[in-house]
Amino acid sequence: MDRTTRPLVVVAAFASSLVVALVVVLWLLGGLRGVTAPSAIGGPFQLTDQAGQTVTEKNLQGRPTLIFFGFTHCPDVCPTSLFEISEVLRAMGKDADRVNAYFISVDPERDTAGAMKDYLSSFDPHLKGLTGDPDAVAKVISGFRVYAKKVPLKDGDYTMDHTALIYLMDRDGKFVAPFSLKRTPEAAAADLKRYL
Repeated sequence: MDRTTRPLVVVAAFASSLVVALVVVLWLLGGLRGVTAPSAIGGPFQLTDQAGQTVTEKNLQGRPTLIFFGFTHCPDVCPTSLFEISEVLRAMGKDADRVNAYFISVDPERDTAGAMKDYLSSFDPHLKGLTGDPDAVAKVISGFRVYAKKVPLKDGDYTMDHTALIYLMDRDGKFVAPFSLKRTPEAAAADLKRYL
């Protein structure tokens, strides 16, 4: 090998190894895979709304969806979040009819369809409360990666520790991102309208 071709061979070998490394990294990160992995948040479920109607993951399709997990005996986080969601829906005007908004119970022991109906009567009528038997609720909690734990109180009653996140799902029922309410209802409504 002469002195003029040797640097070219070294550069070519270096460039080839960079290309191979890039291909391996892209493959490991999923950039070159033909099939994308399903969302790690969500999945099949079957619950009942406050009117006794069955709601499944198929009801999330065709509209953007806000989902909040909580319970009717929650002293502060749940009513505050549901009030803020109600304000966003109000700010959307007629477009609120084109959005799903669900309050899913993490306390099926106390949160019957009737209890959900009474509780949600204080909030925007677009909000639907979902509950079910403990196994059905546990399945949706697991699918959405929600933390929920019963915490006994000194008086023999209990409360629930739970994730206080609002999930934004797109029109295909896929998780987009946590939906922030730390802004004006009008700004949050404008953001939600982008997914209509």
